Amino acid sequence: MLALIAPMTQLNTPYPSSAYLTGFLRSRGVDARQDDLALKLVLRLFNCEGLAQVQRMAQTQAVEKRSASVNYFLDHAQRYLDCIDATIAFLQGSDPTLAHRLAARGFLPEGPRFVALDNPDDDVLLWAFGALGVQDRARHLATLFLNDVADVVRDAVDDRFEFVRYAESLASSQASFDPLAKALAAPPTYIDELLNELTLQTLADHQPQMVLLSVPFPGTVYAALRMAQSIKLHHPQVKIVLGGGYVNTELRSLQEPRLFDFVDYVTLDAGERPLLALLEHLQGKRSAQRLVRTFTRDNTAVKYINFAEPDIAFDEVGTPTWDGLPMQQYLSLLDMLNPMHRLWSDGRWNKLTVAHGCYWKKCSFCDVSLDYISRYDAASASTLVDRIERIVAETGQTGFHFVDEAAPPKALKAMAEELLRRRLNISWWGNIRFEKTFTPTLAQLLADSGCIAMSGGLEVASDRLLALMQKGVTVDQVARVTQGFSHAGILVHAYLMYGFPTQTVQDTVDALEYVRQLFVHGCIQSGFFHRFACTVHSPVGMKPQDYGVALIPLAEGNFSRNDIGFIDPTGTNHDLLGKGLKKAIYNYMHGIGLEDDVRGWFDLPKGQCPKPKVKKNAIAQALGESH
Repeated sequence: MLALIAPMTQLNTPYPSSAYLTGFLRSRGVDARQDDLALKLVLRLFNCEGLAQVQRMAQTQAVEKRSASVNYFLDHAQRYLDCIDATIAFLQGSDPTLAHRLAARGFLPEGPRFVALDNPDDDVLLWAFGALGVQDRARHLATLFLNDVADVVRDAVDDRFEFVRYAESLASSQASFDPLAKALAAPPTYIDELLNELTLQTLADHQPQMVLLSVPFPGTVYAALRMAQSIKLHHPQVKIVLGGGYVNTELRSLQEPRLFDFVDYVTLDAGERPLLALLEHLQGKRSAQRLVRTFTRDNTAVKYINFAEPDIAFDEVGTPTWDGLPMQQYLSLLDMLNPMHRLWSDGRWNKLTVAHGCYWKKCSFCDVSLDYISRYDAASASTLVDRIERIVAETGQTGFHFVDEAAPPKALKAMAEELLRRRLNISWWGNIRFEKTFTPTLAQLLADSGCIAMSGGLEVASDRLLALMQKGVTVDQVARVTQGFSHAGILVHAYLMYGFPTQTVQDTVDALEYVRQLFVHGCIQSGFFHRFACTVHSPVGMKPQDYGVALIPLAEGNFSRNDIGFIDPTGTNHDLLGKGLKKAIYNYMHGIGLEDDVRGWFDLPKGQCPKPKVKKNAIAQALGESH
């Protein structure tokens, strides 16, 4: 069995699905292997030979159609070719001394992505790094350079290319398979050809009988199906199984038979039990009628089989393994200079979960009806720390990112105590709910055990909307919890939301004022505003009347079904407000504009942006710092 990570996912660390399944299957005696074709594709493209081909293709593009990125690349192509290999080696950590040349800003050609650095009134590099921080300064410049090249690839080679959202629009909430089918039937692009070569080479290296393609996001579906297309053509005897987060949320009502021209099986939810059943079936030990949570095609019709069988307990899923992945080749990028925000792209983290599912599972915007949220199952602290020790022994790296939907405070406390008892030194961060159980005392315990950062959902900073969301927290409570983390030396990132049902312009302005004050008081160091999207699996999508909205019927189709539009009677222009929110949060993360009136961030007609109703000392009062 071979588990493959499809393009595109993170470049700094492996997406964990293959590590989880490979570790589990090996614990059950299966010869399981894995590889990361997302990383391999980028490394195959972003080198001297790959860029030389990009140059040749860009030169064939009509002059009037060339973007600024393409024009700059062609004007300085030899410099790009001369420095790409060295820059990649630096980002992989194998040539750190190059940092001095990179940081001096004379080594790299600087295309459109560098323009923001040249504002004399806002020297962001000086702000972030001062006279020191040469490695970080160099890594940020190298990341801008890669982003410049990615823009060229998108504009001149394949307009679907992105480092994360590759061909995302072909798969995201597409009721019809037609867009994907058309793209997959089209002549391959240069990117497709590279992926085909990598796929066939990987199959030749491992010679599997089964290939698992995990598609966590819409931006991995097209590439995964291109890989499947190559395997079907050259190795038709190999069985292909499709699974992952995208499948679990968007393909639960799958009826599209054409998908099975590319794959043999599609499995839902946690993959351990369905894969064991499928392996037994292919070995002749189990009938097809006893498959678990599995779609297949019977003649021309899609058939869903779900023999009732309990899932594997979280205590028994085994330890993830990264054996087989090119661990020394991942790229440590520095997109965002903010010290908390950078964690997502900077450094290679061992990804692990404290528990399966969410212990709260009430938030009305969340897919609480699905297995990855609804089935809560935790391992003991002893088991969890055993896994941590085995992973450190295997990888030699002590950084952990706990990727739970919301790590439970009781389990984190037990884990911290066990880490300290064993005197095990690791660095870790994760995602939580900002609930009152996270006292300053608990925050300090977590910090003592190696916690360096926490992210959590503040969503819309409005007590009315937090209650409507069933978030189970208040703005004041979030302020006190986040201050406790900050005082313990733990960085805090807030997930923020706009566009929730019944949210008005006044709600939005007030929410930004709360966020501004949280930054001012050092409660949070980072944040990101997401636009609310209603899904068919969330409480809003299932009972819209409870949230004052009416759903727009989904388009007819037999493929993807997830995001659903709705009509909000408030009529608020959230698209326009979103631009101001994102601009404000970007500046706040760089320490800019924290004393300014929040209304200045919104590009609204005069008189249409109301004054905040939030008191200027609201957060100070919540923290007991003002009376």
